[in-house]
Amino acid sequence: MAERNDAAHQNHEDGQKEHTRRVRYKGAYPKKYEEKYKELNPDKYAGTLEHVKEKGITPAGTHIPIMVNEILDVLQIRPGMTGMDATLGYGGHTSRMLEKLEQQGHIYATDVDPIESAKTRQRLEKLGYGEEILSIHLMNFAQIDELVKETGPFDFILADLGVSSMQIDNPERGFSYKTDGPLDLRMNPLKGMSAAGRLAEMDEEEITGMLIDNADEPYAQEIARQLCQDRKRGRKIETTTQLREEVEKVVLKVKGIKNEERAEAVKKSCARVFQALRIDVNQEYEVLYAFLEKLPGALKKGGRVAVLTFHSGEDRLVKKSFRELYQEGVYSEIAQEVTRPSPQECVQNSRARSTKLRWAIKG
Repeated sequence: MAERNDAAHQNHEDGQKEHTRRVRYKGAYPKKYEEKYKELNPDKYAGTLEHVKEKGITPAGTHIPIMVNEILDVLQIRPGMTGMDATLGYGGHTSRMLEKLEQQGHIYATDVDPIESAKTRQRLEKLGYGEEILSIHLMNFAQIDELVKETGPFDFILADLGVSSMQIDNPERGFSYKTDGPLDLRMNPLKGMSAAGRLAEMDEEEITGMLIDNADEPYAQEIARQLCQDRKRGRKIETTTQLREEVEKVVLKVKGIKNEERAEAVKKSCARVFQALRIDVNQEYEVLYAFLEKLPGALKKGGRVAVLTFHSGEDRLVKKSFRELYQEGVYSEIAQEVTRPSPQECVQNSRARSTKLRWAIKG
């Protein structure tokens, strides 16, 4: 024992790293992000990912593309076409669209997240999709008009407006109230102001308006008042947990909610508050409006566009734009009703439940 201790001491003095045991993979499906090293290493632990997916769970660090077959039916991609994936994300939709091209044609993809887009580029290159068929641009899809100056109009365009699971699951990005982390919520963490910064500068009226406009939060005024009162008392809201606690304070005091329903009410309000803040921080409505306005100029005659939305505010903007431009004759055909994911897909991927698909064809 003494000899072992002496050896360890000698290694330390020589500057050698002492062996540290990796965080244990607790249970079949560990809850903490840092414990999910098997899920975060799909090349080595492919079997683990499949087991997780069978449970209807998205493995950490990955993203399951939603309504792939429905999108491909709409876009009708053929070899030789040129297309755009406006929201690259994990690249799930992109890879399926690239398959349809059969190495003939090109896809241009955009994303504002420098962290995840770099990983996706490497992932797609391993699948055989290099620069000869796929170009990835670190830019906002609201700048589609700038991209078209370089590429010319597209045969097909896809815009998946959802937040990628990789961003939601990583506590360091601050997208989820379920895990503790910095209250950031920026799609590009290198630019702009974080959600914590935005909350610190908004007054009660502004916060109330944000929660109503971006998430239809029923307790918007009460939450805004609570946030501002605690701020005056010196309480800073800088983490996801601190914001969740503020929402809990309000919802737990609301009259008329049955005790057995209160926990669920807290969850729903937290989800809406985080959604509202994310939309505000990333200016998502302004970006979507600009994209929809420039979209016809980015499509060839007969070109097709598919848009996936995940909450009512987004869907209203897409629906209004498509209908107005259809009436003006810009689009020859549009989806009259939304398409939703199948019940089977919703079971396999719970994050698909709120999805709506709309499409349009350029006249």
